[in-house]
Amino acid sequence: MDILMPQLGETVAEGKITTWFKQPGDTVAPGDNLFEIETDKVSMEVPAIAGGVLQEIRVPAGTAAPVGAIVAILAGDGAATSP
Repeated sequence: MDILMPQLGETVAEGKITTWFKQPGDTVAPGDNLFEIETDKVSMEVPAIAGGVLQEIRVPAGTAAPVGAIVAILAGDGAATSP
């Protein structure tokens, strides 16, 4: 599942990720905060809407991304299993 940079306002074109609360390989439950974003008008935490395992972070902390950009990949429940 692609995790996208959310739309934070009608005139906001991008957001800067200031902190990642989860790292690749971490299990994520619906409602867990994934990252914090900052714009010129607001700062907010972005929660997961689904559970799974954080597979990849594509936009590191300290980097801005446009609204709608894929910032991370979340693998569905059971996608990452131990041998």
